[in-house]
Amino acid sequence: MIGRLHHAILDCPDPRSLARFYAQLLGQPITYDSDDFVVVSTNSEASGLAFQLAPGHRPPTWPDSTVPQQVHFDVMVEDVDAAKASVLALGARELDGDSVFADPAGHPFCLIPRPTWAPPLLDEG
Repeated sequence: MIGRLHHAILDCPDPRSLARFYAQLLGQPITYDSDDFVVVSTNSEASGLAFQLAPGHRPPTWPDSTVPQQVHFDVMVEDVDAAKASVLALGARELDGDSVFADPAGHPFCLIPRPTWAPPLLDEG
């Protein structure tokens, strides 16, 4: 092993706002917060998702590849239909495709049924 993943980092125009979205979506706290860099993780000593200020950020265009998706997340849920309503209420918008959404900064993510190997989710918020 050469290294271990620390954070997956998304460029965005408003790190705090996007971090709040993912904190609510994933049920995890914001563990680090500065003007240009915010982290969502299980605790302050764990890896997680980070959001970095990018003033010229151009959101991906899905499914058109004019601006590539850059990154996307699969978020496992117990009930895709119930989770759809919840993510839309958080500020996501639905994209073309099966259970494909964009976060408030335009990054695509998918809701997928929890795989049988994964432990049950306690709260989908």
